[in-house]
Amino acid sequence: MTGEGAKVVFTGSREDAARPLCQETGATFVSHRVQDAEGWEEVTRRIMNDHGRLDIAFANAGTEKNDASVEDVSLEAWNTLVAINQTGVMLTVQNAIRMMKQNEGQTGSIIVNSSMNARAAMGNFVAYSVTKAAICALAKSAAIHCGKSGYKIRVNAILPGVVETDIIANIINSQPDPEATRAIYEGMSPMNRLASLDEISGLVAYLSSDEAAFISGGEYVIDGATTAGMMGV
Repeated sequence: MTGEGAKVVFTGSREDAARPLCQETGATFVSHRVQDAEGWEEVTRRIMNDHGRLDIAFANAGTEKNDASVEDVSLEAWNTLVAINQTGVMLTVQNAIRMMKQNEGQTGSIIVNSSMNARAAMGNFVAYSVTKAAICALAKSAAIHCGKSGYKIRVNAILPGVVETDIIANIINSQPDPEATRAIYEGMSPMNRLASLDEISGLVAYLSSDEAAFISGGEYVIDGATTAGMMGV
């Protein structure tokens, strides 16, 4: 987004990891956990004081830590995952709308990062699957609300497949047979590869642009046909 000329503010809890990214891109980091409702007041203050407006919001926070099957997941893990993946996204969308409606013309674009697992649930990751499905409905509900309220604020969800991130690379490289593990990940898609970060960010940039001015309430799958279906026998 900074490459497209945007002034980026991002939040998180790992200031040490954020520092080099800020130096590389010129983005601004604000220490904040998305599920912290009271902390959104400071995030809003920083954005409005420093930039005077918010045009684009990307709700990207999410985790699958300590998830399990519906039979085995602990209530603590369930509540933590719902707090981050679902409540945190709701608070992001809620506060983004409150800032964007102050823009001239009440304009803005909000993109919610869901997952292909919103459509193809995982039996051993119940909370992750459920929350990623829930935030697709959240995006649609918010899109309808904004339209009916007269705001020119668009809300959409993207549903990525497996993406070539540092986290995925670390998982692959930590396995006894990294090459076999990579083949499993790549084999999930009929295109036989992982998505790149540039491909995901490209979709986010498009949905943020004026070219997408009539796109709202949509779900955009970017998974290399992983969830499209199957071959016949």
